[in-house]
Amino acid sequence: MRNHLVALAAVCCAGCASSPAIAPVDAFLTSVAAHCGKAYAARIVANQPASATPDPFEGKTLVMHVRGCDDPTREIRIPSHVGDDRSRTWVLTRTATGLRLKHDHRRQDGQPDAVTMYGGDTVDAGTAQRQAFPVDAESVAMFKREGLNASLNNTWAMELVPAKTFVYELSRPNGRLFRVEFDLTTPVEPPSAPWGADG
Repeated sequence: MRNHLVALAAVCCAGCASSPAIAPVDAFLTSVAAHCGKAYAARIVANQPASATPDPFEGKTLVMHVRGCDDPTREIRIPSHVGDDRSRTWVLTRTATGLRLKHDHRRQDGQPDAVTMYGGDTVDAGTAQRQAFPVDAESVAMFKREGLNASLNNTWAMELVPAKTFVYELSRPNGRLFRVEFDLTTPVEPPSAPWGADG
C-alpha cells in the first residue's frame, strides 16, 4: 500500500516542476496592469512629521491614472496628478532581478525637471501585494547635486490589495512617512495626459 501511495504522489506531482510559481514582482505587475486605462482618487493616510512649510499635497485632489500599458509585463507608467499639477509619472520597469521604480518629473512645457528619473530597485522578492524600492546611487548623486539631502535615505514602496486599495509610500529612517491610499473600488474620470506625454 505504501508503494502505491508513493507512486500516486509521483504521478500527481509530475507536472509540478514544469509549472513554477509566478515571481512576486510579476504577480504585482499583473495586478497593476489589471487597472490599465483606469484612474482612481486618493487620500493621504500618513504625512509625518508635520511640515513647517506648505505641503504641496495637502488639500489637493490626488488622482493616479494607470496609463502607459503598451507592454505591461515590462513597463507600466502611472501619472500621479496633484490638483492641476500633471508633472509626476511613476515608471515601473521589470528588470532581470526584480522591479524598478522611477519618478519621471516634467515641467509644464514637457521638458524634464532638474530633479527627475529618481528612484530605486527592489533588493528582495517582496510580495504580490507590496514592493519596496530603496534609493539608488544615481538618485543619491542627483539629490546631493540639487541640495536635497533629506532624500538621501529614501525608500519608496507600493502596495496593492486587489479590488480594494493601491498605496504609494515614502519613508526615511528619521521617521518621515508619507502614504497615499487610492480607492480601487470607485474609478474616476481619467485626467488629461501628464505633461510631456502624447494625447
